[in-house]
Amino acid sequence: MSSERPLLPETPALHEVRLAVRRWVAAHGRSVAVGLSGGADSSALTAAAVAEADSVRAVVVDHGLQPGSGDVAALAAEFARSAGCGSVQVVRVAVTGPGGLEAAARAARYRALGEARAGLPVLLGHTLDDQAETVLLGLGRGSGARSLRGMCEFDDPWGRPLLGVRREVTRRACAELGYAPYEDAHNSDRRFTRVRLREEVLPLLEEVLGGGVASALARTARQLREDEDALEELALQLLAEARAGTGLAVDALAGTPVAVRRRVLRRWLLDSGASAPTDRTLRAADELIGRWRGQGAVAVGGGPEPGVRLVVTRRRGRLIVEFVGRRQGADD
Repeated sequence: MSSERPLLPETPALHEVRLAVRRWVAAHGRSVAVGLSGGADSSALTAAAVAEADSVRAVVVDHGLQPGSGDVAALAAEFARSAGCGSVQVVRVAVTGPGGLEAAARAARYRALGEARAGLPVLLGHTLDDQAETVLLGLGRGSGARSLRGMCEFDDPWGRPLLGVRREVTRRACAELGYAPYEDAHNSDRRFTRVRLREEVLPLLEEVLGGGVASALARTARQLREDEDALEELALQLLAEARAGTGLAVDALAGTPVAVRRRVLRRWLLDSGASAPTDRTLRAADELIGRWRGQGAVAVGGGPEPGVRLVVTRRRGRLIVEFVGRRQGADD
């Protein structure tokens, strides 16, 4: 590594953050971009990335949601330069769109980071605590293993080296750097579900269950992610075997474990133009295989015009997807 990089203090919290980043860059690439907000997590991440990666491009996203947001972005950019980032860019975004303020801000941030990353993987400051909150949100929504698996260490182009590091560690790391990170008022605004999970639900669970809950939730996410990856691999193999033109051969799917079969159906429906099939939709489509009794088509999406919808039907030993203008029966 270049001797021109600022030397970091040999202190416990910074060392823990650096080790996490060191493992990530060794596995996934030594030239990175970093999404920097000025908060403790992304600031500690940025300093560690400069120490461990070969080159670091800092991208500061200014959401413009609060008075003085431009000043906060400028201070974050100044920190990135002082930390030794090779390039620093501030991007101002407009937060609009569906799903509420949190979702709209997240979508705008990811778009901006994606456009500014210059082909590099983007490191994000999500910590073990963020992972625990994500698992709880998925659990409360009944989203299944796909959601409970939480965030990935690397989901190209998004990298999350700190998923094994507690939020309190990044705060201590900033203190060890002598840097006072920005405290976003939205992070303590209890109108937001994630804030209430952070400040009310997780502390209560820690008290009732005797501690270690956040780490246990993150560990559960990791185990589920490994299981989900294995099931997805089996589903891909089965999908290749079951394809019959644009449809699926029922005989190739009948008798297979339902957990794998529904993953086959989900991937096939997405490939066929359905948008994010729900658990209810997948179960209804699966009954065309596992509990066949001559039932009609299952709606899986909207059509190109009013009155038309996308449906999956069992016909002559195959599942097919087609647009129909009214409910059709099966002729199997």
